[in-house]
Amino acid sequence: MSNKVRQKILIIEDDPGILNYLKTTVDAAGYETITATDGNLALNMIASHCPDCILLDLGLSDMDGSDIITSVRKWTLIPIIVISARNSEEDKAIALDSGADDYITKPFGSIELLARIRTALRHSLTASGNKEIGIDGCYRVGELEIDYKKLRVRVRGEDVRLTPNEFRIVALLGKHPGRVLTYKYILRELWGPSAPMDNKILRVHMASIRRKIEDDPTNPKYIFTEVGVGYRIAENIQETDD
Repeated sequence: MSNKVRQKILIIEDDPGILNYLKTTVDAAGYETITATDGNLALNMIASHCPDCILLDLGLSDMDGSDIITSVRKWTLIPIIVISARNSEEDKAIALDSGADDYITKPFGSIELLARIRTALRHSLTASGNKEIGIDGCYRVGELEIDYKKLRVRVRGEDVRLTPNEFRIVALLGKHPGRVLTYKYILRELWGPSAPMDNKILRVHMASIRRKIEDDPTNPKYIFTEVGVGYRIAENIQETDD
């Protein structure tokens, strides 16, 4: 990375030991790091330094990390990776629903952390217009539409506000209509070979997706769960070149 402009990672963490570990690990991987130890400073630095990715601890001294996510999502799609000791599914759901892209539970290793950062940065390029998705036109079924050119999802013609990872899940399913994609396959497509084989975070994403696209999330008509296996999207596809 020495011949390129280094990608900038903002680390928001109030524990000095963890902050030092994160900074040392990320610096050693060739990224530029900036740090903030409280929420107000973090928000100012996001606006003034325009980082490429954010590592965020939820338990800050002056505000909850979920409030930072909500605030940031009002004006930017910078990837946000939550790093927290909170390991309940409810905590993960709150953070992901607020707009976080990923969630790592403490303790964790440097290899996993750096893999998550690389994946978040790669997905950020996709959401910004990188043509990683290999389908032209749109997937349509019922009142659901996935626009692969504009990277949007609509229901009844209205844009649905999905997080980058939520969009990738829906877009991936739309590339294989009617086919069951296993949990393992989806996790690896989202987070790469180092993906943790933990279905909980995937279930959290899917619950959020269903709340946004389904009339009745408990009785879905677009995305179905094959219990113990994975997910599939309804098979009724129409592709266009518009």
